[in-house]
Amino acid sequence: MKASMKVYFTAHYLLSAAFALLSIKAIAAIDPNTTGLSIEATSSAKTSNTQFYTEPFRKNSLWKSRPISPTFSNFVIPLAKFNPLIDSGNYSSGCFYVDDKSGPMIIKPSPDQKGVYDADAETFQPQIEIPHWPANLEAAAGTDGHADVYDVSSGVIHSFWKLKKINGLWTANLYAWSPMNGSGWADPAHYYHGARAVGVGACPGMIRKHEFLSTDTSLYPHALAMSLDKTGAAPGYVFPATSADRLSSINTGQIPEGALVMLPTDFDTSKIKTPELIKIVNTLKIYGAYVVDGNYGTPFVIYAEAGSGLNLHKNGYNIKAANELHLIRQSLRMVTNVKYWIDANGTPFVPEKNLNVLSMRGPWGVIKGKGWYKTDPAVGQFDTWKQAVVFGPTTSPIVQSNPTNRFISQVTWAKPNSGQRYKLTARTTGGGKLRLIIYDQNWNKRVDTYDLINGQSVTFNWPAGDLKFDLFATSGIGKGSTVSGTLLRVK
Repeated sequence: MKASMKVYFTAHYLLSAAFALLSIKAIAAIDPNTTGLSIEATSSAKTSNTQFYTEPFRKNSLWKSRPISPTFSNFVIPLAKFNPLIDSGNYSSGCFYVDDKSGPMIIKPSPDQKGVYDADAETFQPQIEIPHWPANLEAAAGTDGHADVYDVSSGVIHSFWKLKKINGLWTANLYAWSPMNGSGWADPAHYYHGARAVGVGACPGMIRKHEFLSTDTSLYPHALAMSLDKTGAAPGYVFPATSADRLSSINTGQIPEGALVMLPTDFDTSKIKTPELIKIVNTLKIYGAYVVDGNYGTPFVIYAEAGSGLNLHKNGYNIKAANELHLIRQSLRMVTNVKYWIDANGTPFVPEKNLNVLSMRGPWGVIKGKGWYKTDPAVGQFDTWKQAVVFGPTTSPIVQSNPTNRFISQVTWAKPNSGQRYKLTARTTGGGKLRLIIYDQNWNKRVDTYDLINGQSVTFNWPAGDLKFDLFATSGIGKGSTVSGTLLRVK
């Protein structure tokens, strides 16, 4: 089984190459307006984050929430080359705890890459510096080389793809991060949170070690993570996913990545005799499983943490368990509609899809006269940790722009539509300013927010037709400043 590479490469990456001279230095991601280059969490913050190692994400995360009155498609996951699998081995991942007692680690690019791909900034970095690295980390042995690091001192999950130790140095193809207390899914602006195809880490939805060893044999308290072969998966992705496997276009099935699949409540659990599968079946009936990735040749894979001990074939090939997995396969159905959800606190809710669609990723260039200079040393840089453009000390304002459309989300279910009303709000420090201009194809201005300082906002109707954009970030004067913002649909 071999999952395909997880990210779309576009021509924009070539535009971003100028930023490859910078490396990411991990800092606290909880406060987007912090300005230091290295921040250590307080002991109280570390204590509060520790719970998120064993129970990540907020209470109304879709991972932790139960769908009420789901309706289903009729599509049956077809047979493939191999039998369905519960995987805690080569294509699974470890979920590693670390705090501020551990030192940093430099992650270098894989030998065949020009840099470590920063999936949020959409550029290659010469290295990634992680502030705290677990001494017991082992990347998954399969070609995906997954590993997630839960840093409770900063509340951040570091996620890697093709992580490998070569000649004593850690290397990786791709890096992304997410907040431990977030939703467990990416948002349209920060659309890549981890190394799975749908933009989440390798561990969300995974059956964790402590969960498998728990004396509670009824069910797992969250939705599971699942991958499908191309014969079951459909091209593309749906909410809450924000990305899809690079090769999803060749899929021939009917279940897109990001979809929820479940066992109907009338599934006869008495047909399942394998104890490990009974708990999984109960979970699939209550929470279901989200399709987070593609695989090669396996109808479905449900992931358990590496080293958890969940192995259906530990005493040799278990034909009974294999047959029961096929019973599950025949009854799994994609959820097509949900009346509402119940979160981990027992509160009903409907998931919010109106999320920020504005990213501050580059490419950026300084404006001087009629010129636009990407390589000017004064260019403020996008900091994925702050989700902002960061300027150093200045004695006069630095005006820079991003004339591409990559700062407007390309997530299919979140793209603005003509006639919708949107509100741009500036989030800046140190006197920074944010401005958005939207043009038609003839470069006629359709929207101009002019410079906005922190907290200021402008509401406008999204123009019709093919559009061009310019986003401006202007520094403050003094010790340093940051510029970011939110762009939300007005309900």
